[in-house]
Amino acid sequence: MLKDTLLKATQAGGQVLQHYFNGAFQISSKSTINDLVTEADKGAETAIFKVIQDTYPDHFILSEESGELVTTSNTKWIIDPLDGTVNFAHGIPICCVSIGVEVDGEMVLGAVYNPFLNEFYFAEKGKGATRNDKPIHVSAKTDLGSACMATGFPYQWEGGENDPVDIFAYFVKRGQAVRRLGSAAIDLCWVADGRFDGYYEHTLNAWDAAAGFLIVEEAGGKVTDFKGNRYSPYQRTLIATNGNIHQQLVDVVNGKF
Repeated sequence: MLKDTLLKATQAGGQVLQHYFNGAFQISSKSTINDLVTEADKGAETAIFKVIQDTYPDHFILSEESGELVTTSNTKWIIDPLDGTVNFAHGIPICCVSIGVEVDGEMVLGAVYNPFLNEFYFAEKGKGATRNDKPIHVSAKTDLGSACMATGFPYQWEGGENDPVDIFAYFVKRGQAVRRLGSAAIDLCWVADGRFDGYYEHTLNAWDAAAGFLIVEEAGGKVTDFKGNRYSPYQRTLIATNGNIHQQLVDVVNGKF
């Protein structure tokens, strides 16, 4: 029942995104000029909430647009109704719905749906990961120097360790293949699917990665924080790889050039 509700909720959110895509909709800014929210974000969230709450009215929900809907339930839904809002607002089809389900503090289900590329990623703890119901696996790359990677940049950077521009410049100067898609959830799914060999980002929220990190792990990959410690969606930094290049990427992200 939990899995079925997740799949229905994710699909419901995707249908809303399809309705608004390349159409007329209102856009506003949140924390910065590029931290956007649209009618599609809010509409998708409403559709997702309805599916979940019709079946599980007592479940805890954490969502990007509405924040926490706190209950005493041991099941939490972690929702990004539109990951890649800037892309969506510009008609770029690299955006998705992302929903993770946590039970007793452990992520047990994750779904990421890009309706524009018709790619539905899903993982269940201990049962592997799929794209459109077909099993997926991380790549076999062993050399960071020839790896294809993804990253993202924070809306604001106030300084500190692991400067994102310095790390990116290091890779660029080496001729490294590094992509910035603008959707953390899709970046993670594409690591799981072997398209990217690794991905790192400095400032993520729980809804950005809750589903995607489980999908990577269930596809055979590795996900940690920047120090190489066990990953939690409630902390900000993330490194996800096929596992083979993980320590190499951890070293670079920590300035060991």
